[in-house]
Amino acid sequence: MATQKKRGLIMEYLTTVDHKKIAILYLIMGGLFFAMGGIEAMLIRIQLAVPNNSIVSAGLFNQIITMHGTTMIFLAAMPLLFAFMNAAVPLQIGARDVAFPFLNALGFWLFFFGGIFLNLSWIMGGAPDAGWTSYASLSLASPGHGIDFYALGLQISGAGTLIAGINFLVTIINMRAPGMTYMRMPLFTWTTFVASALIVFAFPPLTIGLFLLIFDRMFGTGFFVVSQGGNTIIWEHLFWIFGHPEVYILVLPAFGIFSEIFATFSRKRLFGYSAMVFATVLIGFLGFMVWAHHMFTVGMGPTANAIFAVATMAIAVPTGVKIFNWLLTIWGGSIEFTTPMLYSLAFIPSFVMGGVTGVMQASAPADYQYHDSYFIVAHFHYVIVGGVVFALLGGLHFYFPLMFGKMLSEKLGKVAFVLFFIGFHLTFLVQHFLGLMGMPRRVFTYLPGQGYDTFNLISTVGAFTMALAVIILLINVVMTLAKGKRVGRDAWGDGRTLEWSLPQPIPFYNFAQTPLIRGLDAFALEKKEGNGEMLPAESLGDIHMPNNSILPFVQSLGLFVAAFGALYISDGQKWALEAVKALPEKPWAVFVLIIGLAITAGAMIARSLKDDLGYHITKEELIEYERGVK
Repeated sequence: MATQKKRGLIMEYLTTVDHKKIAILYLIMGGLFFAMGGIEAMLIRIQLAVPNNSIVSAGLFNQIITMHGTTMIFLAAMPLLFAFMNAAVPLQIGARDVAFPFLNALGFWLFFFGGIFLNLSWIMGGAPDAGWTSYASLSLASPGHGIDFYALGLQISGAGTLIAGINFLVTIINMRAPGMTYMRMPLFTWTTFVASALIVFAFPPLTIGLFLLIFDRMFGTGFFVVSQGGNTIIWEHLFWIFGHPEVYILVLPAFGIFSEIFATFSRKRLFGYSAMVFATVLIGFLGFMVWAHHMFTVGMGPTANAIFAVATMAIAVPTGVKIFNWLLTIWGGSIEFTTPMLYSLAFIPSFVMGGVTGVMQASAPADYQYHDSYFIVAHFHYVIVGGVVFALLGGLHFYFPLMFGKMLSEKLGKVAFVLFFIGFHLTFLVQHFLGLMGMPRRVFTYLPGQGYDTFNLISTVGAFTMALAVIILLINVVMTLAKGKRVGRDAWGDGRTLEWSLPQPIPFYNFAQTPLIRGLDAFALEKKEGNGEMLPAESLGDIHMPNNSILPFVQSLGLFVAAFGALYISDGQKWALEAVKALPEKPWAVFVLIIGLAITAGAMIARSLKDDLGYHITKEELIEYERGVK
């Protein structure tokens, strides 16, 4: 077959542009960063388990809570969702790959190197310590290079996320199979589509804010410095114009995963498909109109507070529509209590609790009492863990046979689920009461006799219970990959969408013939009518596939190297003139910056000069390969 040359496993994954392999890369790295964020969370809970604890110092505690939030949001939750998007969405719409396979690989490697750069701060002088929101007053006053690692690392990683969002938008708009109208797309594809649009509009404000922060810290500008005519509140606006749509960038794909799971294991079509689609779009639209509810206490005035309070309450309506549609999907269904279904069922009450406390905070006067207390911590984690992490864990079990051709152990999966569910509510339910009792967040210790002792200890016990569940899940994954039996297509027995129609292992070209879509839940429709096979929309013929390339890795590596040069040219908080004067003292930093930029530019030029037409697979070779797969 006229395919690419065989490579070793490591080189294959360094150069791959196949969306299925990139999904595995996202899963591995997202899982590693999830573990790092979890370890940081455990250190937080150990420190707060008892009053006057001294496991970590106040300064180190600030670094830990900053890195925990930053890692979990930017380096764990989003990449793990990208893993499932890459694994399922091109298959769900009947495409052979994403629209821009090269950019898909580039997006991953930018995320990878940005995340590595950020976490190297631990061993290179100290991690960022101004909270995951990095408010300007704190971040500009932070000594050392921690905040510089934060700003430069998130710029590199964020560029990868922006590229991925654009890629999925173009893929879903342009590469749907014949008959796959917008109102026939699976809900996971719809939520990916809306989340990708949010990425395109939400990440530029963050990028701008980070650039201004870099200029203020490294070159003495005064965008956020009040004494120089700047405005520190502008950072909050820029951050939250990104930060609140970011919640929906995470939650909407989670909603899509739950929608697929509910329909599959209720053995029926998702109730109210059209309403679910319009609710998804409305959530995406309203998501850009609520950011300042994070800023009710900064003094915007009653008019602004009222506008954002009303918008915040309004966004609960389409979310409620989704909740009722999921319940009505389950109602009357032939329910199978698999591990993915258990996570999905647990999600509904957990997420509703997070939503109700969100509506409480939508009232600006009430928010004055809740703000910066542990009530906010509890609310946020009920939304993110009760929504996004439950979806990630349920989605891992659900899509594992699609990605690896093996089924995770249901017994171990259910044990991990029970422990995680109990541990989650033990950890965060009591934090509502801690907040209402007056415990502020982001404090590294507290005095005895204030009523916080018991609830903090319960919260720590719950965190250890969740950690045990994650360890059991990891054992399950390793055992399954090592010894698990292979499964065929339609591993769950009632797959409704196109990805389950493919054999295992999935051919590298996905579909030998582009399928014809005749209705919603296309694969379920064909099975119902007795075909069991997707009807082709084209005759069998030659197909074209993209070549692997090392250039995405090299481009990203160049930016990684350049970031170190930019970091050390200035000692942080130096005026531009002083920084320039210091250049002769640090020729190595200038050299590193230039070398890094040259590597990236060289890779970009090489890409533009390369006559990369991919490779051709003939009809005869396709027939031969298909016989081998089946």
